[in-house]
Formats: sequence, C-alpha cells, structure tokens
Amino acid sequence: MTATTDTYAPHPPARHHLPLEIGKNTYLIRSMFGEGEAPVAVYVNSMVIAGPEPIVVDTGTVVNREQWLTDVASLVDLDDVRYVFLSHDDHDHVGNLVPLLEAAPRATLVTTWFSLERMAGDLHIPLERVRWVNDGESFDAGGRTLAVVRPPLYDAPTTRGLYDPTSGVYWAVDTYGTTVTAPTDDVSELDADFWEEQFLGLNRMNSPWHTIVDPDLFGAQVARIEQLGASVLASAHGPAITGANVAEAHRKMRRIAGGEPTPLPTQADLDALLASLEPQLVGV
Repeated sequence: MTATTDTYAPHPPARHHLPLEIGKNTYLIRSMFGEGEAPVAVYVNSMVIAGPEPIVVDTGTVVNREQWLTDVASLVDLDDVRYVFLSHDDHDHVGNLVPLLEAAPRATLVTTWFSLERMAGDLHIPLERVRWVNDGESFDAGGRTLAVVRPPLYDAPTTRGLYDPTSGVYWAVDTYGTTVTAPTDDVSELDADFWEEQFLGLNRMNSPWHTIVDPDLFGAQVARIEQLGASVLASAHGPAITGANVAEAHRKMRRIAGGEPTPLPTQADLDALLASLEPQLVGV
C-alpha cells in the first residue's frame, strides 16, 4: 500500500510567536522548531520592513504558511508591499514566496539570476516581476537605500544579506544564529557560556567549509559586516543581537574560521532515540 502524503507531512511549530520589533518599522516574523521536543530549539525567522514601500525579507516555511501570512498582514497591507527580498533559495526562505507574490500584486522579487535558475525546476517567476541585485549593490525603497552585503558564512551560493541604515538592522540570513532552550527575544537573555557554545556549534554546522578557511581572509569578511555599523544583527535562526553583543557576535564569528567541525548525531544516536520511543511506536 502506498503511504498517503499526510504520513510524511512535517510537524508545524508547537505555538505561535508574535512578531518582534527590532528597529524602526522593522519586525521579525518568528516561528520556532523543536520547541518542547528537544533540548534546544531553533528559530526560523523572516523580516518585514514597513513604511511607504514595504519590504518582506524572506518568506518562511510551507508548514507555517497560514500563520506566516497572517503575521505579515498584521504589519503591512499586502496590496502595498513593493519588494520581496529573497536572501537565497533554501526551502525555509522560499516556503511562502508564491502565495505572497499572489497576495501582493505590486511586489517585485529582489533576487539574483542564480536564485531564479536554482528555483526553475520548482516554480516559474515572471521576469517582469523580478529585479536582480547582487552582492555589493543596493536598491531604494520608500526613501531607504538598502545595501546588499553577503554575510561571512553561508550555506548557499546565492546568499546575500541586507543592511538598512535607517533602522541600523542587518539581515544576516543564516549567519549569527544560535539555538535556544526557550523563547528568547534578544541574546542578552541567554547565559553567556550557552550562547558561546550554541553560536559556534550552529554556525559551524551550517557552513562546514569553515574548517578549510584561512582565519585572516575570513576575518576580512567579518570586518566587511562590522564596517556597516549595524546596531542590530537579525538572523533567520536566532534571537536579535543588539547593543554590546553586536561586537561580541563579531568576535565569536572570527573564532569559527579553521575550527573543528560540529559533531553530528550518528546511527547509534538514532538507535538510542528509537529505543526510547519504542513504547510510543507500538501499534503505529
């Protein structure tokens, strides 16, 4: 018998996390995965920049679609959205791209040629609704000039971050993230040792090529972000980083180059997990 699609449907987030204001007219759209199921959980964030020409930055996951669209619409009128900035084409960043473009008919997708090529097997975006903006370029939206700057770490060749000097917020994509044990708005709420460990572990795991990187060359890429002067680092996978912790996050980032890889669970770990779940699996 062929299994139904529902058999493999992903588990939605355990609960809703309200959008968080992190800068002038700038909000994180938040969901958390692993909450209540594992020792640590990870945020899957995107961002909304409100104003005369609203911008949605990344589009979350399919499994959280209804709530994600509701959260975005609570901050801006979808008819007014002018830009959808796609940092890269990973599934947790493009999950609601098509329904958003359908609900926001005036919006232009700000992406790259390579992102469109990589997504071409799954969806077709009309070229008249696209604008290509590469690393090191910028674009204007509602009186803001937004700089497109790739973060020092990335797990996709299409990755580009976004800096808004009006709010001081830098969208760092998958970089500068950390796992958490409970809902957390700002890394200042975390134990310092825990943040250090989880920051290094998550960022190294997400970009395993850090092991072969020259620390000086990598440090120059971190300096490129430092020189933006951001007062807030917003990651797709962590709480906001503000105040003195911005400089501390750059220090942690420099430590990643040439470091040891993050150990990953093995088959023995899976066997132990299945054994612990065996009473629950009987009869399934």
